[in-house]
Amino acid sequence: MTMTAPAALPRVATFSSGPCAKRPGWSLKALADAPLGRSHRAKIGKAKLKLAIDLTREILQVPADYRIGIVPASDTGAVEMAMWSLLGARPVTMVAWESFGEGWITDVTKQLKLADVETVKAPYGELPNLKKIDTKNRDVVFTWNGTTSGVRVPDADWIAGDREGLTICDATSAAFAQRLDWAKLDVTTFSWQKVLGGEAAHGMLILSPRAVQRLETYKPAWPLPKIFRLTSGGKLIEGIFQGETINTPSMLCVEDYIDALMWAKKVGGLDGLVKRADANTRAIASFVKNTPWIDFLAVKPKTRSNTSVCLKFTDPKVVALPADKQAEFAKGVVATLEKAGAGLDLGHYRDAPPGLRIWCGATVQTRDVKALIPWIEYAFAKQLATLS
Repeated sequence: MTMTAPAALPRVATFSSGPCAKRPGWSLKALADAPLGRSHRAKIGKAKLKLAIDLTREILQVPADYRIGIVPASDTGAVEMAMWSLLGARPVTMVAWESFGEGWITDVTKQLKLADVETVKAPYGELPNLKKIDTKNRDVVFTWNGTTSGVRVPDADWIAGDREGLTICDATSAAFAQRLDWAKLDVTTFSWQKVLGGEAAHGMLILSPRAVQRLETYKPAWPLPKIFRLTSGGKLIEGIFQGETINTPSMLCVEDYIDALMWAKKVGGLDGLVKRADANTRAIASFVKNTPWIDFLAVKPKTRSNTSVCLKFTDPKVVALPADKQAEFAKGVVATLEKAGAGLDLGHYRDAPPGLRIWCGATVQTRDVKALIPWIEYAFAKQLATLS
């Protein structure tokens, strides 16, 4: 550890876990073709929205018979739409190991008030025993990558291929950086603001044929607001999945998402995006391996996220502090990094254990991650000195 500030700063210091760093080389000029002042229902608006859907399918390698729709209210809106429209037909298992999964449990148990709800939980840093979950007979709601814990499912092998229930997967910090097993996913949601660094407020909803069948054969016992309705007269509203959005989207944000998708194609599509995120995370892993006072929050290496990388301080002096003082210590490290312009928005999520959360998604450059590391060492040493 050193008390001397490093000489070089990251070229781009935005490491927020959402909204995330813009793609390398981005500028407002990239949005010059946005049809501003035009209706999203005009031919040009529909064409832009359809292009965004088609590029999403191409880059994420979504099967041809899966529907992809642009929906309101970011990933949260997409998850809520799926739960309120689809749950209640069968018993449901809610799986959580971080704050957003806990939020979905609250919605299902306290707002939807479903009768047969099983909850499967694990503390921050761990995954529950997924193999014990009955994915054959029950609907299952889970996050693929826990944004606030840095813990992800390593695969979907635990999901039954011959299941009768549906899987609803919040993949917002996994899509475009981790390979999703589409055969095991019936509803998949994410937002533009994560791995591709798009703008907020727009969500994506991807439905398997099994999910469409449920929508067309099951009517929830509760009324659905217009913004949640995916069917009309017992049939799927196909227009939603062709670019005819339920509410008015921002065509500026749509243009930004298209720009990010076109960049993704240039860097090698899904394979290229995964490699970029993996390289960023390897840089952090090397730092952790050689540093005794910091570690991953995720206990098992195979469950460690390559996007929302969460770290905890393990120095005995810090661990000995009360929980509130540990949080103050972590905030002090973050404040030093921000004041220096070395790393912005690196604080742990408010419900998570104290530490750092470094976004390592595909739009982040590995050279910037490497440039950040000596600044973390400096900020930690400076904060540790306050405990002496």
